[in-house]
Amino acid sequence: MKAAAICLAVASTMALAQGQATKNPYLSLQIEIKEAIARGNAYLAKQQQEDGHWDNAELPAFTALALTAAVRDPAVDTKKGLPPHIAKGFDWLLKQQKEDGGIYNKGLSVYNTATSVTALTAADQKDFVPAIMKGRKHLVGEQWDTGDKGKADGKYDGGIGYGSKNDRSDLSNSYLAIEAMALSQKVVEDGADAPDLDWNAAITFLSRCQNLPGTNDQEWASDDEKNKGGFIYNPGETKAGEEKLPDGRTALRSYGSISYAGLLSLIYAKVGPDDPRVKAVKEWLGKNYTLEENPGMGAAGLFYYYQTMSKALSAAGVNKLTLADGKEADWRNDLAASLLKKQKADGSWANTDGRWMESNPTLVTAYCVMSLEQLYYSIPDQP
Repeated sequence: MKAAAICLAVASTMALAQGQATKNPYLSLQIEIKEAIARGNAYLAKQQQEDGHWDNAELPAFTALALTAAVRDPAVDTKKGLPPHIAKGFDWLLKQQKEDGGIYNKGLSVYNTATSVTALTAADQKDFVPAIMKGRKHLVGEQWDTGDKGKADGKYDGGIGYGSKNDRSDLSNSYLAIEAMALSQKVVEDGADAPDLDWNAAITFLSRCQNLPGTNDQEWASDDEKNKGGFIYNPGETKAGEEKLPDGRTALRSYGSISYAGLLSLIYAKVGPDDPRVKAVKEWLGKNYTLEENPGMGAAGLFYYYQTMSKALSAAGVNKLTLADGKEADWRNDLAASLLKKQKADGSWANTDGRWMESNPTLVTAYCVMSLEQLYYSIPDQP
């Protein structure tokens, strides 16, 4: 009788597992992702400084990114309160908020404030709402509007730069600010003093960063096969270089990480899936799909590329990405495999290419943990 009961229990367990696998073909991958997240966050916890911050106190963004990774860990339930080391990190971060609402120390107010607002929002703590609201106000104040107010008549209008508006706006900072504003919208209470971005101007700026002449009013926009639909750093500037086209024109090359940032920004700005800008960037991303490099940039910014990919394709509801040959890529499986393969024995990640600080294991480990968390929470029940 006892042997029969054991056999029945084993059979029932196997049947349950098979049933779960049928319902969710990503189940085993999800378990691997969860374990990698735990190892990554354990590494980050060891890097925290005595006063609560991570890495460079002059750049609160490092602390904000580590905290976002920490609170989104599937093993952490923020509704039950924050674990001590995480609470200590947020205490430090809140102390960096200035009178103007920005959370920064030595410049780069938008980069630091945007990542901090996103972290504070992810923590889901009622006590953080006042700081989030102040941070939102700071970001709104950094949106460009030169010339006639409200007309987006300057090429940088609608975008956001590193802060102080004394140079130019760019898509990297704009995407971070747009993300922070969109995610923190959930904490805006009815009747609260909650200034918002000029979203129409933001969409105009996004359009001016895309190689798509039909919606981009800038002369440089190219519709050549290699670049059409992709994004560049700001109107008139690309980090991927230029190339001469057969007709004699010069194209500003689109590249991967910023194109995913562009797609995510369009989605947060509520530009629909049937809009030509969204369709075009998805097509460019499909044609240039790879996990081996940041398209157009090689190894530079590879982990930033992974992070923007995970967020943009999740937000776009893309389960399989259509490629140039018509085939479909299971991008979640591919991205997870790439991240899992690159994780080091101590739980960290780092780029051999140091551009944009990606040789820093604290920064890159936060990027990777956040990418894996995005995958973990966005995995569908069916492929």
